[in-house]
Amino acid sequence: MGTIATDTSTEAARLRDLHKPGDPLLLPNVWDAASASIVEEAGFPALATASAAIAAMLGHDDHEGAPAEEMLAAAGRVVRASGVPVSVDAEAGYGLPAEELVERLAGMGAAGFNIEDTDHRGGGMVGAAEQAARISRLREAARGSGRDLVVNARVDVFVSGGDMGGEDRLTEAVERGRRYMDAGADCVYPILIPSEKALATLVDGVPGPINANCMPGWSSLSRVAELGAARVSLGPVPYLRALDTLKEMAARVAEYGDPYAV
Repeated sequence: MGTIATDTSTEAARLRDLHKPGDPLLLPNVWDAASASIVEEAGFPALATASAAIAAMLGHDDHEGAPAEEMLAAAGRVVRASGVPVSVDAEAGYGLPAEELVERLAGMGAAGFNIEDTDHRGGGMVGAAEQAARISRLREAARGSGRDLVVNARVDVFVSGGDMGGEDRLTEAVERGRRYMDAGADCVYPILIPSEKALATLVDGVPGPINANCMPGWSSLSRVAELGAARVSLGPVPYLRALDTLKEMAARVAEYGDPYAV
């Protein structure tokens, strides 16, 4: 079991160096100390939390349905259990000022964080210029505190883009990705990229590492790597698979009185 990193800048540098287009950092996202230890022991060089999994574990809805204190406390337990860099899914920042969010994340020993551009309070998406300004404030807050953090800027246009058509969404995703990189992001995460063609367009159009998903039935990890992704997230899929295993065992116990019955 790991301990909180005393030098978050060193951890951030380790995490940043793992983002390699064509040889992506693979992240089976975790949600508690036990899952963090399992994934680390399997040999993964970094970890990332999944807000959907943590919120569900805590009995709340995703998309900032859980109190910030509970979400950040759970992320802190993951960091304390880990001996490798941890990227925390900070959702849209919980309405916290940039300086406070950076202080909390660096204080728990996080090496980086996700920040998304969905407007969970007003609906839709935060304006691109407004989100770029927020990313810039987060970067400056980290620099000002002397604590480096890897900023993974989520682009939610494929899930929160309203009535935009497919091509318009892709154009908007590229534009937002470019703005966010210019503002100081280290990586751009257009969540739920809808096709291999869209991923290739984003890799070509955004001047920085792209975080892709590898979801069941969409594409293989090898193909996502071939298209140039630098980071690949599994999101809540590991948590959901763990629940499936529990459901199967519970059903066997209920039917046979034996958790190992065939």
